[in-house]
Amino acid sequence: MSTTSACKGCRDDYKVTEAQIKRILASSMFGPENCVPDEVYAERTALCGTCPKLQDGVTCVACGCIIPVVAKLKERGCPLPGGGLWRPYPA
Repeated sequence: MSTTSACKGCRDDYKVTEAQIKRILASSMFGPENCVPDEVYAERTALCGTCPKLQDGVTCVACGCIIPVVAKLKERGCPLPGGGLWRPYPA
């Protein structure tokens, strides 16, 4: 574990695991009425994958959100200034 990092999210003990993400996505909040279709989710996560603000393939440095979680939600849009990479659904 690194203790010299200025960002606590960069330390290994603060990293979000795949199991934690799956548990979050299994909650009732992520029912079909709140989530984008699978194709839209794949597009959103692919766009985030090209962004320099994505840390460790999971966390958005621009807002601190967990991309595999927020990309599922219809109401969320990319937080980058200037409109972001994706908009709330339907756009």
